[in-house]
Amino acid sequence: MKDFRMYIRFVKPYRGLVAITLLIGMIKFAIPLAVPLFLQYAVDGILLADLTTEDKLSRLLKLIGVSFVLFVAIRYPVEYYRQYFAQLTTSRILYDLRNKLYGHLQRLSLRFYQERKSGEIISRMINDAEQTKAIVETGMMNVWLDVFTLTIALAIMFSMNATLTVFALLILPFYGIAVTRLYKRLRSYSRSRSAALADMQGYLNEHVNGVPVVKSFTLEDYERKQFGKKNGKFLERALALTKWNALTNAIINTLTEIAPLLILLGGGYLVIANKLTVGGFVAFYGYLDRLYAPLRRLVGASTVMTQASASLERVMELLNEEPEIADDKDAKPLPKTAGRIEYRDVVFRYREDNDDVLRHIDLTIEPGQTVAFVGTSGGGKSSLISLLPRFYDVRQGSITIDGHDVSRVTQRSLRERIGLVPQDPLLFSGSVRENILLGRPDADEASLVEAARRANAHDFIQALPNGYDTEIGERGVKLSGGQKQRIAIARVFLKDPAILVLDEATSALDLESEHLIQESLRELSDDRTTLIVAHRLSTITHADRIFVVDGGEIAERGTHEELMRLNGIYARLYNVQNL
Repeated sequence: MKDFRMYIRFVKPYRGLVAITLLIGMIKFAIPLAVPLFLQYAVDGILLADLTTEDKLSRLLKLIGVSFVLFVAIRYPVEYYRQYFAQLTTSRILYDLRNKLYGHLQRLSLRFYQERKSGEIISRMINDAEQTKAIVETGMMNVWLDVFTLTIALAIMFSMNATLTVFALLILPFYGIAVTRLYKRLRSYSRSRSAALADMQGYLNEHVNGVPVVKSFTLEDYERKQFGKKNGKFLERALALTKWNALTNAIINTLTEIAPLLILLGGGYLVIANKLTVGGFVAFYGYLDRLYAPLRRLVGASTVMTQASASLERVMELLNEEPEIADDKDAKPLPKTAGRIEYRDVVFRYREDNDDVLRHIDLTIEPGQTVAFVGTSGGGKSSLISLLPRFYDVRQGSITIDGHDVSRVTQRSLRERIGLVPQDPLLFSGSVRENILLGRPDADEASLVEAARRANAHDFIQALPNGYDTEIGERGVKLSGGQKQRIAIARVFLKDPAILVLDEATSALDLESEHLIQESLRELSDDRTTLIVAHRLSTITHADRIFVVDGGEIAERGTHEELMRLNGIYARLYNVQNL
């Protein structure tokens, strides 16, 4: 019920459209209710009436004329606008829902994405969200229109013959029993099928991106079998849902066919006993379909709504996911900064049940300084710098920029002051221009080109087939590692942040690319507070201060020369790399 109330918030802005659709739908469903009455008139008032042939033909032509106007000239636009407004309403609601979901996903913390498959998230946004439209289309429109049709049909049938109407309704209790018994398991089957589909999509998304690894290890046959297992699991759950739906439909349709037999028996007796005209019997029999067609649709709506409810639960589960990192209610924008950074007694762990990754970190970085963090893998270097833009929150202690605690300022203003160049730069499918403009979307052409020049990227971009408008493919697959890294650096040049974070920005590159990028990074770090995480110690000997992170603690600190004289961890790592 809570999920449904949340969903209603997306429907409210379009309640006017829903009302219009219902009004037009009532006209659409009312028109066919006239058909049996026309048949009664045709049989009793024309075919079996004591009239001349000319009078019968005249009445028949008039009946056909009225029928044409009602069932063709009027019904056509009514049918069109009913479908149009129904689809317009559900499409707009889905548009708002997906926009809300995507905006919510942008607010969620990194841990959320680390613990979930991207394919599962996409499945909830696309497949499950699409299924929820049945709540509006079926639950808020079709169900009420079918109830309206049912009510009018029953009123007409009772007015024609109350006894036969009671006969027609004898089957209804069995309908109720069938719906109650059969639909209990539909919800779990529907949710299970959706979960299996999301799991398969998550696997596909991950392994399509990993095709180079699959091919390099000749794992094609193995991967085919693994996907076959996922696909088979989905098939098994889909068939379980299909079987239950088939059983439900078979029972409901069988029950429905009993009613005409009862009417044939009772109505035939009344005609033989001259208590009902032939036309009246034909008309009443015609209303049986007008009675049981909406009943069948209402039962079918139970199936659709059950499946939609399961999807709605998955969508709202995603929408109810709370961001782990949230702005404090009194958070204020971080003012323009000089770039003085302090870590005070910082303790951090990724999960409450895990060990501390960082323990009692104390360090100060002055404005404009370049500092480097080195050490063995797993020592805590990347964790330490990921706390600065507040990708995670400290467990104890504080981090300040120019005296402002990062947990007390808005995340947006904090991250606007920080430029990050990661080891593996993430580029998006699109053009070179679009990827550089991510640094500052409103930048003009001159600023964009200048940023590319300073990143040593302008020349290779100009050599591309369409220059800055060249499409680079998903994740920049059409570019080399060095080219991708230079575009990522151009992006940061365009952003022009006060603080620069380089997370092993050259460790995966060849020496020629590294030389070009080191030149770019040296210019980028001028007059900025710069934090560097590096494995190649030869690239950070110029740093104003070097911190050796070992076992989650600052084991050593000083300049390159001071640390070499100390002859500790840093000197050992440096000598091993040079050897």
